[in-house]
Amino acid sequence: MTLADVARSKIHYKILSFFHENQASLDSPKGIATWIREERTPVKKALEDLVKMEILVAHRSSSMTGYSYTTDQKLIKQIQRLLEKKR
Repeated sequence: MTLADVARSKIHYKILSFFHENQASLDSPKGIATWIREERTPVKKALEDLVKMEILVAHRSSSMTGYSYTTDQKLIKQIQRLLEKKR
């Protein structure tokens, strides 16, 4: 999956926008699904896709996984450009 693919997927795009606008956030799949108003199962899959792309970081514990935004400034700038094109 590429950033262009992320832009074409409604759920991936909504998650990306959420984290870009809230870069200090750390949230669970349930919380993220609530914020972006999507079902939890597809949100969980999209979150893991974004972890594989290193856009998100998964903070795993035995009982829960929380997700946060990348701190890679080069990647954040690429995402910023993508979001500006989409708006």
